Amino acid sequence: MGINLPRLFYIALVPVSLATVIVIITLLAPRLLANPLRKPPAEPIAFDHSVHAGTLGINCLFCHRTAPVAGTAGLPDVQQCMFCHQVVSQSSIGAPGFGLSAFEAQAEMDKLRTSWKEQRPINWERVHRLPDHVRFLHDAHVSALARLQNVEPAATCANCHGDVKNMGQVTQVRLLNMGDCLSCHRQNNAPTECVVCHKRTKLSKTPARGRKVKGTAGRGREARPTQWIIRHPGFSSDGVIL
Repeated sequence: MGINLPRLFYIALVPVSLATVIVIITLLAPRLLANPLRKPPAEPIAFDHSVHAGTLGINCLFCHRTAPVAGTAGLPDVQQCMFCHQVVSQSSIGAPGFGLSAFEAQAEMDKLRTSWKEQRPINWERVHRLPDHVRFLHDAHVSALARLQNVEPAATCANCHGDVKNMGQVTQVRLLNMGDCLSCHRQNNAPTECVVCHKRTKLSKTPARGRKVKGTAGRGREARPTQWIIRHPGFSSDGVIL
């Protein structure tokens, strides 16, 4: 009985293939799944932050009004933009952050007026995006950083978004991945428990403070808050600001 070389070849190929897959997953997957500094998307209007936030000194919270009071920072609607541009009808500065002269920037302002005239929203492209399983609350971060750094709420934006007043188009300056967020939390003595940033599933749910615990052992007593609530009494066991 002779040796079946093709069969031996295929048998030997299986562990080699598995080893190759393991090496690829171990070495390449972390790099591929990391949150890279993405190229900024093309926006419908060349809104120059270096002019509005820099040259004109407009406070970040004038446009992003809900950042200190809600989970999202919010974007200004067309009506809010027209508060100023009903008066500022022509561009004298241009949009240097985009390399546009005053004449070229005028065409961008006309896009805004057209949207207002047609009662059509401006579909801005999102620059910063976190995974769906991550819960990021702007108000919690703005209030905490303003208190820790003893600054106005608007001055905290640069911690994550960089020096926006010197940017034409806003670009991502931090990785905003798990390692980056954990590093910032540790530097500012903020909680690092999973439930703080990640949405809980049915399998990971723990009773909220004040909720009765099911079962014989916990019957008739309230659930104990997790350890980080004791250190940070401003949060509930659901990770919600009280």
